[in-house]
Amino acid sequence: MEEDIFPKGAAWMNGEFIQLSEAHIPILDWGFLRSDATYDVVHVWKGRFFRLDKHIDRFFESTEKLRMPCIVSRDELKKILAGCVHRSGLDDVYVEMIQTRGMSPKFDRDPRKSKPRFIAFAVPFGWILKPEDFEKGLDVLVSARRRIPTNSIDSRIKNYHWLDLVSGMYEAYDLDHDTVILVDEENNISEGPGFNIFCVDKDGLHSPSQGVLEGITRHTVLDLAKELGVPFQLSSISLEKLQDSNEVFATSTAGGIMPITRINDKLVGKGVPGKITRILHQSYWDKHTHPDWSQSVSDFLE
Repeated sequence: MEEDIFPKGAAWMNGEFIQLSEAHIPILDWGFLRSDATYDVVHVWKGRFFRLDKHIDRFFESTEKLRMPCIVSRDELKKILAGCVHRSGLDDVYVEMIQTRGMSPKFDRDPRKSKPRFIAFAVPFGWILKPEDFEKGLDVLVSARRRIPTNSIDSRIKNYHWLDLVSGMYEAYDLDHDTVILVDEENNISEGPGFNIFCVDKDGLHSPSQGVLEGITRHTVLDLAKELGVPFQLSSISLEKLQDSNEVFATSTAGGIMPITRINDKLVGKGVPGKITRILHQSYWDKHTHPDWSQSVSDFLE
């Protein structure tokens, strides 16, 4: 049966909560045909949303930049997301909010005539690097493949333009790496499929300053660095600088702060998670119960 391929979870469409297997969009939706959509993913850990408002802020900003303002209010959105989590019966959850351009009447080619479509769903929490593999870390290929340039698509808008990333993932898999990092037009480090990059040297933390999605976990690392007194700098990072760093880690909602211990078959530092990575990793998960950083799902249930 079709339902057997779906994970446990719940969805919301067209004003009601439904099963994941019942969530469909028409083939003429611009989100499907043109990748004309934006989305965001907030996670719930042990029944608490983590940095929910920051995810919603970015989602609203993305819909505005795409000239299709979110069709649900902030309060309504929170209730929808919480409702999806509640109906999923899960404590550790990915919660995705999506808005597509929708359909234009009679398939008119003018996007201004389309009515946006909002969708949300909750599925079990997933990991780029599983907790039991933390000490091993990620083995990464830095590809020569260029990330879509920010003067073509605003990298700050979370989008589904992933063909460059997916092609890079296959390149990495073919060479027995865990995942991939792409470069920008100047061959500096960009980002990976769903994650940002940080490196650590004697001067502190470094992360690319432009041409990347400004991830919420990336922003969280910068907040934690301020709290912990760790200096940081946002600037261009060459492959050579990355490989010569003492520590390298990836940041994503899909796992938080994850050590990268091997790049292009070369060990990073001693090939184990470094001191700064460990401190930030622990601080990140500690914040999941802090009331200024997280909120109970039950706070938004009607």
